[in-house]
Amino acid sequence: MTSPPRLDARLRPRLPSPLREVHDERFARHGVRLLLKRDDLIHPDLPGNKWRKLALNLEAAAGRTVLTFGGAYSNHLRATAAAGRLLGFPTVGVVRGDELAHRPLNPSLARCAADGMRLHFVDRTTYRAKTTPEVLEGLLGRFGDVVVVPEGGSNALAAQGCTALGRELAGEVDVAAVACGTGGTLAGLAAGLAAGQRALGVPVVGGGFLAEEVARLQHEAFGSRAGDWTLEERFTFGGYARTTPELDAFAADFEERHGLPVERVYVAKLLFALTALAGEGAFAPGTRVAAVVTGAPDDALQESSVSR
Repeated sequence: MTSPPRLDARLRPRLPSPLREVHDERFARHGVRLLLKRDDLIHPDLPGNKWRKLALNLEAAAGRTVLTFGGAYSNHLRATAAAGRLLGFPTVGVVRGDELAHRPLNPSLARCAADGMRLHFVDRTTYRAKTTPEVLEGLLGRFGDVVVVPEGGSNALAAQGCTALGRELAGEVDVAAVACGTGGTLAGLAAGLAAGQRALGVPVVGGGFLAEEVARLQHEAFGSRAGDWTLEERFTFGGYARTTPELDAFAADFEERHGLPVERVYVAKLLFALTALAGEGAFAPGTRVAAVVTGAPDDALQESSVSR
């Protein structure tokens, strides 16, 4: 019996994703070149780091039901549900907030349901304890033989999948920067870069936990810390999916300058941080900085001012 074709053959992602330089005087006046790594163009239903983080996890699942976690507007839940529809495997989404079970589904969760995902709402206390044996055993007892993928898809397989992002940038840039929610993309990106390149993570959520989380993921995926990476934690703008008039104005201005729709939850904060760092002289003249564009805005689904 022949084995099924790999996910990349079945879903036909656009790899490597395009790398395009944009002229922005806020960088150019400091001798810095800004490039955009358009991971948002990898796949219409699994864009950017969602494809890179899910691919190895889904191959390991081998058609079994995939159970994963997310908030009411989780891009990760939507990507997992879409993959289930496209590849024909069942999905379960454990959603933070049991109050949502008694309300009409928002556009994001409605899309998950339309793609066949079974939604299971839990209270916020249970959700915070989602990695404990008690909660996991309860979920396994309820849903049976499932493959559990963590919130945001970040685990050792996800980090390994994201090394390809670093390899695609080898020799092309000096600094590769990415917005961070759960740390898996940064963990793999840094490991895939060549010597002399460095990765910069811009957390979109506060709490100061990401450095430890990225290190943990790298130890699980590669056996030790891998690559040259740092975090710049000043640009959370109040927390996950929160924004400010300053950030909104910046994103709108960037869109007008470069004709690129800017996703607000992750990409806007990344680009704002890089612009501020360039203005502060954080990059030496001649530095090539790549901003990884991990997703595109979806106005109908965009989360605004929602607490994580």
